[in-house]
Amino acid sequence: MKSRLVFLFLLFAWGLIQAQNVTLKAIDAEIDAGDFSKAKKSIDLYIAQNNLSVKEIYDLNFKKDILDRISVDFSKSGDDVIGYIRKYYPNVNDKMLLTWEAEKSLEMKVIDGRKKYMGRAAPNLFRINKDAIKRKLEIDGSPEDNVEKVLRTHLPAVVASLNNGNKTQANPVKMKVKYTLTLKPNAVPAGEVVRCWLPYPREDNRRQGNVKLISVNDINFIISPEDFAHRTLYMQKVAEKDKAMIFSIEFSYSSAPEWFDLANKRIMPYDKSSELYKRYTAERETHVIFTDKIKELSKRIVGNETDSYRITKKIFDYINDNYPWAGAREYSTLENIPEYVIENKHGDCGQVALLFITLARYNGIPAKWQSGFMMHPNGLNLHDWAEVYYEGIGWVPVDQSFGRRDLDLGDSVRYFFLNGIDAYRWIVNDDYSQPLFPAKIYPRSETVDFQRGELEWSGGNLYFNQWNWNIDVEYLDN
Repeated sequence: MKSRLVFLFLLFAWGLIQAQNVTLKAIDAEIDAGDFSKAKKSIDLYIAQNNLSVKEIYDLNFKKDILDRISVDFSKSGDDVIGYIRKYYPNVNDKMLLTWEAEKSLEMKVIDGRKKYMGRAAPNLFRINKDAIKRKLEIDGSPEDNVEKVLRTHLPAVVASLNNGNKTQANPVKMKVKYTLTLKPNAVPAGEVVRCWLPYPREDNRRQGNVKLISVNDINFIISPEDFAHRTLYMQKVAEKDKAMIFSIEFSYSSAPEWFDLANKRIMPYDKSSELYKRYTAERETHVIFTDKIKELSKRIVGNETDSYRITKKIFDYINDNYPWAGAREYSTLENIPEYVIENKHGDCGQVALLFITLARYNGIPAKWQSGFMMHPNGLNLHDWAEVYYEGIGWVPVDQSFGRRDLDLGDSVRYFFLNGIDAYRWIVNDDYSQPLFPAKIYPRSETVDFQRGELEWSGGNLYFNQWNWNIDVEYLDN
């Protein structure tokens, strides 16, 4: 009797699965509608219904993971947002919110029937919307930030030391860095091995040198080979009950500022048959794609211009003037980052860097990604930028996010970051979306960049909300 009941139950369950036949198109429609919970159940059903490859199952489970990541990003309620905005708009109301949402100044999504705002949506409003920016200035004033204070003296000094000369690098800055990643207690069961990748300075870049590893809080570690585009220090530890797990390294290095006086240099025609030219003017999945939006924007910006330097300047100026900096969603949740910038009319450093790179490549100008950290005193943060290749000159750094510096110190300083980069950098990556060493088993928390680090254990990836990172810097005498 018991076996008959089990058989009938299994038959009933199978009938339910068959009755709810799921398609990938239906799953995508549920995701587009914001029905995340339903979509995750549909993915599970689709996996159960179909004889899928290991890769197909991996990709579908990662799609579920992305929905969870989006939910982490979009965690603020309407009351949270209003509470922040009320300081500047005491009479803020739903109509005002709807207006800001429609014009992409206030980022939100409807998830499982509830309106949820991106974690940085309220502060971003006062970086994106012109009226809100003006209102914030009226109330808070406009104190000069710490990075701006450094650049006001640093940039003119670099230009003065290199202007009309043959050198492109000025005196380096030497720094000692302690970088720590802390996994929260009981994030994994006691006794489980946690694998960790920490950022490490590149030793193959002309601007960065004298790298010395001072200490690692584990005797067993591996530094990735230089030919890996994401430079890492790998180690692993065993979790202990109720204890945070700490991964820490300390090192020193020097970083030189670089600036090219392109106004007084001749740029040669490109050798379009070279491997360098072909590689760095090509499309790259998934973010450097010559979509219709990119082609239309390029036509609007570039017009009939053919000079490579003037083209990059036009792109640089347009992005500077039309896409203000704003705190970003996690990159792994975005299908095409340059199109996200165009559609939402704002972007953080990596987002506008990818837009710049895509537009440059579409116009036949070799461009590539670099990233790591900005290391300015009292201004430490993750940061991304680009490099452009000019025939006869070589690779020239371009920091689209730092943009045009309107400091009334002449064009050389105004366009410094079109032709150069300051000394306060830590270069970790020389490309985007490249493999780690050793290889990661589960999907990365950050699929585009590598800065904060990565963690995983036998049960899966450990996402950013399960750990914290910290960086301490000491500026040394050279």
